[in-house]
Amino acid sequence: MLPVLAKPNVCIRDRKRVEEIILSLQNGGASKLQIISDFDMTLTRFAHNGKRCPTSHNIVDTSRLISEDCRKMLKDLLDTYYPIEIDPSRSVAEKLPLMVEWWTKAHGCLVEQKIRKDQLEMAVRESDAMLRDGFKPFFDKLYEHSIPLVIFSAGIGDVLEEIIRQAGVFHPNVKVVSNYMDFDDNGVLRAFKGELIHTYNKREGALKNSGLFNQQTESRNIILLGDSMGDLSMADGVENTEIILKIGFLNDKVEERREQYLNSYDIVLVKDESMDVVNGILQHIIAKN
Repeated sequence: MLPVLAKPNVCIRDRKRVEEIILSLQNGGASKLQIISDFDMTLTRFAHNGKRCPTSHNIVDTSRLISEDCRKMLKDLLDTYYPIEIDPSRSVAEKLPLMVEWWTKAHGCLVEQKIRKDQLEMAVRESDAMLRDGFKPFFDKLYEHSIPLVIFSAGIGDVLEEIIRQAGVFHPNVKVVSNYMDFDDNGVLRAFKGELIHTYNKREGALKNSGLFNQQTESRNIILLGDSMGDLSMADGVENTEIILKIGFLNDKVEERREQYLNSYDIVLVKDESMDVVNGILQHIIAKN
């Protein structure tokens, strides 16, 4: 077993199976690997020094770009719908229409604010958004070994791209599927592009964007990184998947959700604000090349 998997916050239901998957990934090497990852609270920190870190939506919600009325409405929406999103007692079917309702209302509110494209850089710079500790070796190592990283996010694509850009790790191997803002000729937000991506429709998004996952036909081995039940289907767009290792970050409501995560993810990282485990596994896979 890799030393990094012996950390006390690493939970694994079937260690033998995980060892076999990692060995198979190592045998396949970097040329057969791709990473499919959620963004908010997966590649970014959930909290820092006891304070919640913002998601790509929160960065806009709490910025100077919106009015006090809009900020209050977005906070009310969060307080209403976030507990539903993470409630393990509710089925996905039950949550689906409520998530659509949440995202649609939030996006509508933001469009009314006439946000300018050139204001996003400042909003990100002034925010407390933080990529997880160890993000730089993670992004750099993937780029160095030509391993595709597909980020699949229900957040705001323009904002998350800016976070990665400001961190200096937006390499050419990074592709993003997300909710992108649509700006008019004057650079003012007028709508959101395409079909809505929320926490629980990522499977449909994965299938629609299957071309993105299959650009490098050799990349049939997957490491999937997520922090919710909705993230588990992000790799469904990959054709002929050979091996998949699912790593879940359990950030919040740990005891209520531990069992559900252990039943769904191969490796569960409890309140871990770093990429250490992922980087350790990656290093092990790449070492053989």
